[in-house]
Amino acid sequence: MINPLRGMRDLIDNDSERYSYFIEHCSRIAKNYGFAFIETPILEETALFKRSVGESSDIVNKEMYQFTDKGEHDVCMRPEGTAGVVRAFISAKYDKIGGVKRFFYHGPMFRYERPQKGRLRQFHQFGVESFGEASAMEDANVILMLVEIFDFFGIRTKLKLNSLGSNESMRVYKEKLVNFLDATPGFCADCLTRKATNPIRVLDCKDEHCQSLLKDAPVVLDFLSPTCKKDFETLQSVLDSFQVHYEVDTKLVRGLDYYNNTAFEFISEEIGAQSAIAGGGRYDRLVEFLDGKPTAGVGFAMGIERLMELIVMGEQKREGYYLAALCEAALESVFSLTIAKRKKHITLTSYQAKSLKAHLKAADKALVKYFVCIGEDELKNGTVWMKDLETKEEQTLLINNFKEKN
Repeated sequence: MINPLRGMRDLIDNDSERYSYFIEHCSRIAKNYGFAFIETPILEETALFKRSVGESSDIVNKEMYQFTDKGEHDVCMRPEGTAGVVRAFISAKYDKIGGVKRFFYHGPMFRYERPQKGRLRQFHQFGVESFGEASAMEDANVILMLVEIFDFFGIRTKLKLNSLGSNESMRVYKEKLVNFLDATPGFCADCLTRKATNPIRVLDCKDEHCQSLLKDAPVVLDFLSPTCKKDFETLQSVLDSFQVHYEVDTKLVRGLDYYNNTAFEFISEEIGAQSAIAGGGRYDRLVEFLDGKPTAGVGFAMGIERLMELIVMGEQKREGYYLAALCEAALESVFSLTIAKRKKHITLTSYQAKSLKAHLKAADKALVKYFVCIGEDELKNGTVWMKDLETKEEQTLLINNFKEKN
């Protein structure tokens, strides 16, 4: 027997139902906010992620499914969604056209890390990316979309906010932070590596001892330019006006190298230790990093597996038809009616003649609304017998009348 690879699993039965339900309603909400669906390849050039996510990140250093293909190309399975959407944005020359483009996406991502609850090697994300809108109001827009999504599914969350500032303010801050790190011994080996590649990643270290050493570290918000400070205040003001509660976390830097200004994260205490369920921020330099024309960008992504257990589906409504043959002679007529009915409705059938009781049991289990059958008497009279499984109402219809029934 061949089993799934470690850290990968099948979506089946209740899991696939919850996944489809989640994607359906997230997509609906994203469309209401003016976002259009985009699909990008799972396989991309490795350089795309090294240049965007950053070589200092754990994703690039430790977690990518990277290999050389038969054409000697250095490729990898996408570890996150933003870089691919930015690459598609540039490939379509939208950066040169100008204006605002908004996309949402969903699908599998791949990271080679230790599998645990809510964290798999093949996992799924839902995310959005907005290009061409530099206003902090757009930052608020994508955050409010996440708030609406979590409210719809009844998921309790806490929002953390920070601002990483502009290129110039970040340069000054990094100098101060490196001076602090140099003067403070005791950081772990990973932090020492990050200090040389991207020092703000030290703030994201999960080691408790390192976090204790950071309590007196310089705070990024103290180095914001007047423009960045005003943008952060605007974002907070909008969230306050919509009564969205948040906590300013000056150590929130996210795990990717491409963020500037707004960074945010939603956490939930309902899922245990791995409490981050969604995050994002602004990346105004990323399009330029990938050889496009400088374009403002902001977005978010959320890991669906971490949310699966929290998704409570509404009571399923009965819908569609179940068509049944009570005798062998009726099978052909039932199959013909089934094909015709499927042009407008969900329509199930059985290819076997069974008793009325057996067919009704199958129809009830399938949660259809209407049960329709043909037996010897119905064949003789050119009729069908139909029962509404919600109201229990029964009626006999001429086959032609049934065909025309909406």
